[in-house]
This record gives sequence, structure tokens and C-alpha cells, in this order.
Amino acid sequence: MRDFESECAKQKIPLFVLPPSRPQWNGGVERANRTFREELYARNDIRAESIGEFKYELQKAVKKYNSYRPHFSLNGMTPYEYTNQLLAA
Repeated sequence: MRDFESECAKQKIPLFVLPPSRPQWNGGVERANRTFREELYARNDIRAESIGEFKYELQKAVKKYNSYRPHFSLNGMTPYEYTNQLLAA
């Protein structure tokens, strides 16, 4: 942790430590965790025989989450579409 904090300080990246047991302060991450738990980790059809194979499945899930899957909180846009809209403004 010390090395991470030192590197963030060197790069001038501010760190915000959230208090424990407060998921409402970190709702976006909590929601993403739930989505991955329901749509990836609970799947019975994934037969990953190695870490590499599971990493491949995880990369596909992340791409789906960011590029194809509409998000209610973004008014039906994907994170990719939402980010592009913000950058165009």
C-alpha cells in the first residue's frame, strides 16, 4: 500500500479513502461488482481450465459491460457512449 500511495503522490493523483462498511459512498463500484457476480461469476457454462482462459472470459465481460450493455443510470447508454458524449460536449 505504501508503494501505491507513494507512486500516486509522485504522479499527483489524489487518493480518497472511503470509510469501511459504507457501500452508499461507492455505489458505482458496488453495482458493477453485483453485475459481474450475476453475469459472469455465477455462469455455469464457463469452463475455464486455467487463469488465462478465465482472464479471457473476464475481458469479454468487461468489453460487454462497457461497450454493449445499456446502463439504466446512464439513460440506456453504454459507458463508452456516455464517455464519448461527455468528451464531445
